[in-house]
Amino acid sequence: IRYLAAKKTVDDRALNARVWQAMAAALPAAAHGRPPRVLELGAGIGTMAERLVAWGVLADGVYTAVDASPANIAAARQRLAQLPAGLRLELEAIDLYAFAAREAGRRTWDLLIANALLDLLDVPATLPRLWPLLPPGGLFYFTITFDGATILQPTIDAAFDARVEALYHETMDTRGSGGSQAGRRLFAQVRQAGGTVLAAGSSDWVVFAGPDGYPADEAAFLRAIVDMMHAALAGHPALDPARFAAWIAQRHAQIDAGELVYIAHQLDMLGRAPGRKP
Repeated sequence: IRYLAAKKTVDDRALNARVWQAMAAALPAAAHGRPPRVLELGAGIGTMAERLVAWGVLADGVYTAVDASPANIAAARQRLAQLPAGLRLELEAIDLYAFAAREAGRRTWDLLIANALLDLLDVPATLPRLWPLLPPGGLFYFTITFDGATILQPTIDAAFDARVEALYHETMDTRGSGGSQAGRRLFAQVRQAGGTVLAAGSSDWVVFAGPDGYPADEAAFLRAIVDMMHAALAGHPALDPARFAAWIAQRHAQIDAGELVYIAHQLDMLGRAPGRKP
């Protein structure tokens, strides 16, 4: 939960402004002039709902947020307690596929959001299960989808750094999900599933320390990223264990010193579900 909270300011900077503006401009028409109905899958602790309100996109309507983690939903309930009175919040801890199966044919939403989620899913198998949650031509907003670059600076050892990055991406590619190139593949996958892409752009995470150190709680975010890499690759036969442990320790020391720069390449996309011309 601390990682998700610390990630908020990183996502704030990363989200593509042009794609965000296109989403905000398209939502009123998608809602046909009534208060919008928004669904977020994999909603975490509710940071996207906070952002939509704070940045002036949502003031009323219904915001349905689901996440597989009961702890995340409990945290979201606390964080979102002060939403505008006209915005009704529906929170549920449930697997997104179970939710989609239950709601298909019962309800639709005007906008479907998935933030930092699609690279964890089998997208070609998932999109047809999500479309019934939208009316024909309903909007989707898929953000912070990872796409093939994990950059840590300063360099420790160029060849070893590159091997760690390649092996880390390989773990994404062997887990039966979106993979390390999920962002770029999404264009064809959306089209093949009958959807239409309206806007897209990069949404890179860029984290570095300024004169006063890392912003907000972003040092904790960086520690979590390094720890995820460690967890994914610990014991990997292609990495010498002692050398990799020392590499991880050096990355943590760089965070302590305010030296670590982290860049991850990602993509945002706005589009329409099947059933209507753009």
